[in-house]
Amino acid sequence: MAETAQQREIDPYTQAEGESLAPPTNLVGRFKHLGPSVIVAGSIVGSGEVIMTAGLGANAGFVLLWWVLVSCWSKSVVQAEIARYCITTGDTYMRALNRVPGRIMGPRGPVGWPIWLATASFGIGLFGLGGIVGGAGQSLELLTGIESTISTGIIVAAAIGILITNSYRHLEKVMLFLVMGFTAITIFCAGLMQFTQYAVTADDIALGFSFEFPVMYAALAIAMYGYTGVNSGEIAAYTYWCVEKGYPRHIGSDPSDPGWVDRAKGWIRVLQTDVIATLVILTLATVPFFILGAGVLNPNGEIPEGLDTIRVLSGMFTETLGGWSLWVFGIGAFFILFSTTLSGVGAGGRVFPDYVIEWGFISRLRIHRAKWTRGYVVAIPLMAFLLYFSFQNPIALILISATFAAITLPIQSGAALWLQRNVMDQRVRPGRTMHLALWATFVFQVIMAGVAIWYGVILQIFGD
Repeated sequence: MAETAQQREIDPYTQAEGESLAPPTNLVGRFKHLGPSVIVAGSIVGSGEVIMTAGLGANAGFVLLWWVLVSCWSKSVVQAEIARYCITTGDTYMRALNRVPGRIMGPRGPVGWPIWLATASFGIGLFGLGGIVGGAGQSLELLTGIESTISTGIIVAAAIGILITNSYRHLEKVMLFLVMGFTAITIFCAGLMQFTQYAVTADDIALGFSFEFPVMYAALAIAMYGYTGVNSGEIAAYTYWCVEKGYPRHIGSDPSDPGWVDRAKGWIRVLQTDVIATLVILTLATVPFFILGAGVLNPNGEIPEGLDTIRVLSGMFTETLGGWSLWVFGIGAFFILFSTTLSGVGAGGRVFPDYVIEWGFISRLRIHRAKWTRGYVVAIPLMAFLLYFSFQNPIALILISATFAAITLPIQSGAALWLQRNVMDQRVRPGRTMHLALWATFVFQVIMAGVAIWYGVILQIFGD
């Protein structure tokens, strides 16, 4: 049975009073209200693509092209359905997780077990962020010659300077520039590759859709699945960008309002258009990186790792276009990894106050979200810098975070199914097709989590 507005505590962050707005009635109108897709794409098309996807292509060649597409497309249904729940109920992502049955005692009382898992994921995600800022620093080193550790420090300082303003609109404009820049550069270089000795052939594409899954690359492939496309952290982040764009406020907080259902369905259509935009952007920017890795690095036996990660990856461009393209790659990689830093840290700053709320330390009606967010966007980049300074291996850092991300994905799809059935207003639940798609995704992700645990944890401990 869905809760009414009067039965639950209204969160002013998600559903401020008096801000309901009629939804657009056509596609052109919906395009005018897009925006969360741009920010989350800046996070999606980042380390997973320029490092993990290209790295998988470099290792395995074209044989796993089909897997890259599955990774891109299979998680968007979860992104759309969790966001549907959040914008129609007014729950934040963390509040939604805390409704799932099963509670464990915490420092201020019992909390849902997904909150414990999300907290663990938060800590492990710092390793991935360390790899991302380190990769961005190595990209800046390519462009300037400044040593990578110093370059990474510059990246961190710049990210803090932009994010401390705590302005959604400001960040949206910065991300739009970066997303357009790196997408155009990637597609341009993949296209020029066809006029070189590394041109992709029909046989390469046929191999890519042979649906083979070489076991020797399983650990890397599972990690890539966890970090490519919309990963678990970005699915969570997307719901907060939807809040800041205003979708739940536009719907309104009172389901008994005669116009509520029509508004909700209209803004859900806007949300779905935004999710499709995300999917298009990430596909256009992901597949070319895999093709470049498989078509250029793999034949040359170049495997990106350690301090040479970005230098080796730059060979995707320099081998096909000549030495001058080192600058093209450096600029593109910088755009990608810096945008991931901005959107990832910016999103974490929105999520973090909800950790404090759901653990019971502060009421959602009393918390000053802006202060917590500003503190987060200063502290976390500095911690990521220290991690990179300690390890200086972007792929190793990202691999740790990516494997755990793959393990947590079925928690999200399973939670979405439970919340839709038990909490969400039945008038705005998804139709049968989308419901079955969510179930299929949940089953697939459970299998992937099991494989990730086997290859990423058990075999690492007990050996082959």
